[in-house]
Amino acid sequence: MLLVIDVGNTNMVMGVYRGSQLIKDWRLRTERNTTEDEFNVIVTSLFAQSGIRPDEIKNTIISSVVPPMVTILDSFCRKYLGGPPRWVDAARYKGMPILYRNPGDVGADRIVNAVAAYHKYRRSLIVIDFGTATTFDSISEKGEYLGGAISPGIMIASEALFRKASRLPRVEIFVPPTEVIGRDTAGSIQSGIIFGYAGLVDGMVKRIKREMGSDPKVIATGGLAELIRDVSETIEAVEPLLTLDGLRIIAEDI
Repeated sequence: MLLVIDVGNTNMVMGVYRGSQLIKDWRLRTERNTTEDEFNVIVTSLFAQSGIRPDEIKNTIISSVVPPMVTILDSFCRKYLGGPPRWVDAARYKGMPILYRNPGDVGADRIVNAVAAYHKYRRSLIVIDFGTATTFDSISEKGEYLGGAISPGIMIASEALFRKASRLPRVEIFVPPTEVIGRDTAGSIQSGIIFGYAGLVDGMVKRIKREMGSDPKVIATGGLAELIRDVSETIEAVEPLLTLDGLRIIAEDI
């Protein structure tokens, strides 16, 4: 079995594959102050609930944008899984040409998403990942990583609004409002955040398409992808397991 882990600033996602089949996946909070032993307690419990034995894990591959987690996860794998993990490094990965000025600057999660998306669709693409940050990644028809854009994630933007505007209440933003013109403060905030963010996404997609000079398919992943897809005019598909699949594909190449 293969253990895949994607470490983001807010959450980490783990999955276990048998061949190309995803057996189980989990989403955990990213705890920068944990130890390899504490992390093992969590993983062992999750494995046990799913009938997975740690000794069945023969390989581990990890993408991370959180440097403090590297030492923790490396120690965990060496101590409890019998060997070091493999790490996704955009500067060293040869399975996709990276046309960034400095390939080493590309986040591992962005390359993983790009690889998975192109592997599935085999055409030009825009991949939007709704995480702590919202990233837009462009892939050419030839399977080249062209670059992209990074904007504050919807939760970061919302939290900044609630903190800086003390009279505004915190509101639920996981359900889109039924109308753009809010009839009360809560509705106005929901509209501004959700429809406003959809406008950001659609505007960026249209600009990126013009620069790419092709007709890329627009796919989304990440925790809020479904929410924004429902109010976006440009997102064509949501791929919730994109990052895990990308890690599996890369593990087969390295």
